[in-house]
Amino acid sequence: MLDPPPPPKSPHHVGHRERLRDRARGAGVHNLPDYELLELFLFRSQPQGDIKPIAKALLARFGSLAAVLAASIEDLMTVRAEDSRGRSKGVGAETALDLAALHEVARRVAKEQAGKRTVISSWTALLSYVRLSLQHEPREQFRVLYLDNRNQLILDEVQNRGTVDHAPVYPREVVRRALELSAKSMIIVHNHPSGDPTPSRADIDMTRQVVEAARALDISVHDHLVVGRDGVASFKQLGLM
Repeated sequence: MLDPPPPPKSPHHVGHRERLRDRARGAGVHNLPDYELLELFLFRSQPQGDIKPIAKALLARFGSLAAVLAASIEDLMTVRAEDSRGRSKGVGAETALDLAALHEVARRVAKEQAGKRTVISSWTALLSYVRLSLQHEPREQFRVLYLDNRNQLILDEVQNRGTVDHAPVYPREVVRRALELSAKSMIIVHNHPSGDPTPSRADIDMTRQVVEAARALDISVHDHLVVGRDGVASFKQLGLM
């Protein structure tokens, strides 16, 4: 009598979700590699199937966990991957929205930390906040952080959004807004989508115009921060103001 055929093997991902959850509970989520941490989050918006290929495809497409979370919903939905059965699976609208929401939660937490004390005394928190907000922005964005007489944040306002290498800046509008808010000082912030935060000649000239317009009304400009994927450049530390 012939032996019965062996039972078919279950796909490798069967039981993977619970194993990953157990490992996260035991070792702590901080010990998971980026793709597994991303998987753990995606389990909620994709309750079935093999999620690991999607998590790895997202990291490969955008380059880092921070860049995945900062990506637009439209860009996230272009990512596809093959699961363990060779079926193509993509990032749907619900998953993309969840990732965008996670990024916004992280941004607001960072802003809260930066605003708890005077901005000048919580400089590390401020740098973390501006990097999280602008590090992976695909277009140049010009923002101003308006501060009160205790150097606490009144408002972080986007003044202009531009192209991949330019956002128009109007010094009089920057100062006019400071007067409207009764701000006593400000910090200028913008990003370089190229990744290199080195200030350009145009950045230097524009900063000088804003500083001069603000000084005439007894408003201080503490710094101009240029954010890129490679870091944050401070005009004050570079001796440019």
